[in-house]
Amino acid sequence: MQYKWVALTVTTVGTLMAGVDTRIVIIGMPTIARELNANLQSIIWVTQAYILASTIGLLLIGRATDIIGRVKIYNLGFIVFTVGSAFSASSFSVQELIASRAVQGVGAAMILTNSSAILTDASPENELGKILGINQIAFRVGSVMGLTLSGVILAVTDWRALFYINIPIGIFGTVWAHLKLREIGTRDIARKMDWTGLGLFTSGLTLAMVAITFLSYGISGDGIGALLLITGFLLLLLFVREEMRKKTPLLDLSLFKIRQFAAGNFAQMMNALAWSGAILLTSFYLQVVRGDSPLIAGLSILPLDAAFVVIGPISGKLSDKYGSRLLSTIGLAVSSTGFFILSTITSATTYPVLALVFAFLGIGNGMFVSPNISAIMGSVPQNRRGIASGFRQTTLNIGLTASLGIAVLLLSLVVPYSTLTGLVTGTVTTLLPVAKAQFLNGFKTAVLVLAILNTIGIVPSALRGKPMHNLAEGETTPPSEVAE
Repeated sequence: MQYKWVALTVTTVGTLMAGVDTRIVIIGMPTIARELNANLQSIIWVTQAYILASTIGLLLIGRATDIIGRVKIYNLGFIVFTVGSAFSASSFSVQELIASRAVQGVGAAMILTNSSAILTDASPENELGKILGINQIAFRVGSVMGLTLSGVILAVTDWRALFYINIPIGIFGTVWAHLKLREIGTRDIARKMDWTGLGLFTSGLTLAMVAITFLSYGISGDGIGALLLITGFLLLLLFVREEMRKKTPLLDLSLFKIRQFAAGNFAQMMNALAWSGAILLTSFYLQVVRGDSPLIAGLSILPLDAAFVVIGPISGKLSDKYGSRLLSTIGLAVSSTGFFILSTITSATTYPVLALVFAFLGIGNGMFVSPNISAIMGSVPQNRRGIASGFRQTTLNIGLTASLGIAVLLLSLVVPYSTLTGLVTGTVTTLLPVAKAQFLNGFKTAVLVLAILNTIGIVPSALRGKPMHNLAEGETTPPSEVAE
């Protein structure tokens, strides 16, 4: 078997597992809250701790990957993730669970950052879109599949099984990766670690993401949340200023001179800002408006999974032949159309109509993800792929985290805070007619805003220009970029 397929099969296991755990607790949050006597502020961090921990260390992991080697960091990530899963499953307080989820998040960051870099090293240029597409679709499918899987698990067993299932997979993946993966990428050992930049980036991003969570879920006063947000952005601006002055920065800002890299990351963030919040709101809609059980709610979203799985690899393969710009742009347009349709549903909308909307969303996102990742990773020099992959995953995670916050914040403008708290913690499972009407109004407004954010991503996707491949190893910008 060619090494590219070995690398794909090994990394896809890790990517799928990490993707599942981004969403597997969303439907299970009410159950976990009841079992651990957790309030709204605590149970939110069971989800946010995973995303936050898997985001703030990505540039460090990406840089370490370029210095130490992709395979070593990837294998260590599997171990960390498995240990975090074991701790999560054995937690007896919400505080223990939050800390364990953070450990999981660090392991997920190590896996996800290196998956794209390993595959880019192993794949020929004319197959990069297909290979990366299959792998990254595994993450997106896993993140949506987490909803379905959690419904099934909670219907038949205890919530701890949400994490126990990772342990045998993690052990298998760790051993398999150790035996099968080999280091073929070029290391960048001449460049020193930028600890000052790391400190500024980590502290700034942490404050900004915590502030978004605080403001969205009413965890603190608006003044404290705004202060944290402003401080975080100031630190990030200082980080950019410092990076521009250094010879060996943590994030090589010259990568943004590559139009494929810059445009692809911006389009990806706009897409991520729409998706995570829309999935959360749809989960609430299915359970409190339609009255579905967690199991049925999870199964109801399967048309989105199926469409994504079918279209993703096809789109990636086509992008290898025809380029990424057209397919990515059409994909964003299709998914935006799906979001706009989703914002019009009512309590009387039949499931066949919902299934068509979910399938439409899956088709659009399947068309976008693979070509876009291929364009980003294929545009950078080989010895910058670790940090490029780390930054790409950072923008994705920031978008997913902010999306949850935006969705809940918009919903809270219409739905009373007590009702919203009850939905998240599981004390409210049905709504009276007035409250149901309030929820639907908030749902429609929130999804409409998310649709607009996704639509904004069409602009950079359409203007990304033609890709310029085969950069020299030390070259950070292509000799020229030609707009089509």
